[in-house]
Amino acid sequence: MASYPSIDAELLRSFVAIADHGGFTRAAEVVNRTQSAISMQMKRLEEDVLQRALFERDGRQVRLTPEGQVLLGYARRILKLHGEVLTTLREPHMVGSVRIGTPDDYVMRFLPGILSRFAQSYPLVQVEVHCEPSYLLLQRRDLDLSIVTREPGTEIGQLLRREPFVWAEAPGFNTHEQRPIPLAMFNTDCFCRAWACNALDGLDIAYRVAYTSPSLSALLAVVGAGLAVSAQLQSVVPPELRLLGQVEGMPELPLASIMLLRSERNRSQASETLAEHIIEGFRM
Repeated sequence: MASYPSIDAELLRSFVAIADHGGFTRAAEVVNRTQSAISMQMKRLEEDVLQRALFERDGRQVRLTPEGQVLLGYARRILKLHGEVLTTLREPHMVGSVRIGTPDDYVMRFLPGILSRFAQSYPLVQVEVHCEPSYLLLQRRDLDLSIVTREPGTEIGQLLRREPFVWAEAPGFNTHEQRPIPLAMFNTDCFCRAWACNALDGLDIAYRVAYTSPSLSALLAVVGAGLAVSAQLQSVVPPELRLLGQVEGMPELPLASIMLLRSERNRSQASETLAEHIIEGFRM
């Protein structure tokens, strides 16, 4: 019977981080290793274990080869099973509590699936969810985990995903053609509101903030009634709303980073396991 070299899970973890974050430098931060250590791991994976080139390098850009794309699918499945085995056999009766903070934006879109899968595996862990804007969550020290939205260049913690902000209005209405454009936005301390207003100012488009609320559902209800236009992360805009862009004369909006913050003082097995579920849930 032929003998094949085994693939260490840490090699796969670093490989997936490079694929997800587009380069060795960012991946090194995510897996808490030096860039040189990551490079050595990938050299070992390519030359000693698989004997296949996994990356195409163009300056600082790193792309997966066709073989790398094949490995990526297997690596994700292997790491998922690896985590499930460890958590199921080592912590089958994990108990405790986790306090998680998140903006209202992500509660309906991401949390139901994440918390459902977590509860199936760890029914004895109590999860306490606090919904607040990102700027308030950044000030709190009593939370185990926080999901926050950050501007590019100000990221802290672990990147969950990057997403564009988009303009949205109700279909059948041309609310964006009104002058001034009525906006439905979060309260004044939300930087995405500043982004939207600055973008409109840049094109000298008149607007007024007609509706404000800390609740995403309230803002979307106003937009759905045809009363206002809003700017939100693309993933939280319901499919029944119409997206607006440069064709409709609306300015382009930047990307935002969704980050996961872990408490340095209150880490536990329960919080770390929920963190892994959150990371996986935001990839879906």
